[in-house]
Formats: sequence, structure tokens, C-alpha cells
Amino acid sequence: SVTSIGRSAFYGCYKLTSVTIPDSVTTIRGYAFEDCWSLTSIVIPDSVTSIGENTFDGCKALTSIIIGNSVTSISNWMFHECTSLTSVTIPDSVTWIGTKAFYSCTSLTSVTIGNSVTSIGDYAFDGCVSLTSTTIGNSVTTIRYQAFYNCTSLTSITIPDSVTSIGGHAFYGCSSLKEVYCKPTTPP
Repeated sequence: SVTSIGRSAFYGCYKLTSVTIPDSVTTIRGYAFEDCWSLTSIVIPDSVTSIGENTFDGCKALTSIIIGNSVTSISNWMFHECTSLTSVTIPDSVTWIGTKAFYSCTSLTSVTIGNSVTSIGDYAFDGCVSLTSTTIGNSVTTIRYQAFYNCTSLTSITIPDSVTSIGGHAFYGCSSLKEVYCKPTTPP
């Protein structure tokens, strides 16, 4: 019968290794699982529509996350310093990725960004030094400041036609970047 997991509900439960979120839950409030250092995997059911900021911040053992198909945003600092997370698929229900959402996820190698995301926030993937590939959905219009800053393993990226704004230092420090594909805005 639980419909909401409250703010900081499991904050700092350092030995917590697994969590089962029931299908009755629609809301996970901010900081709910912050600094659960031993949490290795989590499945967010399709019933969940809202997840607050810093929810999994500092979950250093988290290797696997399945995000349900009703979540509407990846909040600010949501997966900040989840240093064991290796890949993530952001479902089509998500419309924006917040500031520092995946900041310093140093083991993250691949990201698939769903087709409803319109904005990739400031510093969203800053410091994701293992990120080699990312797929940016066709609804993204804005890639904000330092969004992929210091993604030193990123070798290529395709920027879809929908993008109208790329923030300062968005790809600064991407020292392995060899190819950028994007549609030109004026004919030759």
C-alpha cells in the first residue's frame, strides 16, 4: 500500500544491498537512497512518475539501474558519483536530464537518451571518463554548459537536427573525440 518513499528515507544506510520498490509507489522523494554505499542494483517500476534530486547520490556500488517507463525526469544530482554504474538507458517518458545528474560516474561507458528528452542539463555527464558512446534522442533541443565536460574516452557523437543550442564547454576536455556528426544550418 506504500505510494511514496519520503525524503531521505534510507539516507546513509551504508549496509543496504538491495531494495524492492512495489508497484504501488508513484513518488520517490529527494535523497531517499543517498549514500547507500552497498546498494548494487535497483529496479524502478513503471508506476513511479517522479524521482527527486540526489536520490541515488553517492551509491558507489550501484552497477545496474532499470528506470521505469513512467519517470518524467532525471533530477539534479540523481546519480552523482555512482562510480560503479556502467550503462544506463533513459526511457522515452523522460523529458529532461537535470544538472549533474550523472556527474563523476567514472565507470559509465554507454548512455542511451530517450526520444522525449528535450534538455541535457549543466554538467550532466561531466567527469564520466569511461563514456565511449552516447545516443542522443531526436527531441533534444539544448545541450547545456559542460554537459559532457572531460568525457575523455568519448570518441564520436551524433548531434541530432533538433538541437538548437550547445552550451559553453559542452565537450571541453573530450580529448579522444574524433568525429562529431551534425546537420549544417546553412547550405554550402
